[in-house]
Amino acid sequence: MSTITIEGMEFHAYHGCLPEEAITGNTFIVDVYLETDTSKAEKSDDLNDTVNYSTVYEIVKNEMAVISKLLEHVGRRILDSLQSKLPEIEYAEVKVSKKNPPIGGQVEHVSLIMSTE
Repeated sequence: MSTITIEGMEFHAYHGCLPEEAITGNTFIVDVYLETDTSKAEKSDDLNDTVNYSTVYEIVKNEMAVISKLLEHVGRRILDSLQSKLPEIEYAEVKVSKKNPPIGGQVEHVSLIMSTE
């Protein structure tokens, strides 16, 4: 079993509960951690025998384009899409961070971390 990580995927998206967030959007950073059996790819050196990073990026990108109020909703959609489109993933964890959240003070980012069950 191996863990594949893809960290620092950056997106401009329109998630949030405040009306202005739907207009101006914000910067979001997404990290994913995927557990999968890589033993076949370790021997074959063939991309078809492992999780394709580009496919993971496209799945996350597509879900980030769907507007949501809550990071919880975004994170669950990402996990559900990863599991349904990449059945070779045995466990997944996602971290969604919102930079400069409008919460009344200087905050670098807020984050949600969730995983498959």
